[in-house]
Amino acid sequence: MNTSSPRAKTRTWATVRHVTAYGEHWGTESHTVTLTRDAAGHLTAQLDGEHVPTAQAVAILNRADTVTLTAEAYLPSTPAPIGKARAARLHRFMGRLGLPSAQHYALAAAALGEWAPVPSLAQLSECEARTVWAHLCRLYPQARTLAA
Repeated sequence: MNTSSPRAKTRTWATVRHVTAYGEHWGTESHTVTLTRDAAGHLTAQLDGEHVPTAQAVAILNRADTVTLTAEAYLPSTPAPIGKARAARLHRFMGRLGLPSAQHYALAAAALGEWAPVPSLAQLSECEARTVWAHLCRLYPQARTLAA
């Protein structure tokens, strides 16, 4: 996992702007603005539940007379991949069991309930790798003895 990437986060504000012209009070504008940053650092914006350009949402926040933070949450982070070394061990186990290398990715996909082969065992999370291992042990009971 790249620890330098920003953590996904969302914030929601309630804004109030008093509309005046020529010394007259014409009313108020109230909006709910939500900004969300994904794990890649990209911002998306919603204004009153509708997707809008980020610049428009930020302009409303800047022009408001009152801005109240109503919600703030970190979004679930992506788990760290197991990496090449662990993936290589998994490949070796599958090879010792007689599985052709082309089937390693399909077996992992089947274990995870995916419809297409996984692109790389190294990109599996710890939880996914354990699921693949459990599936492998169910199909090939001798896998446990090879691992010991």
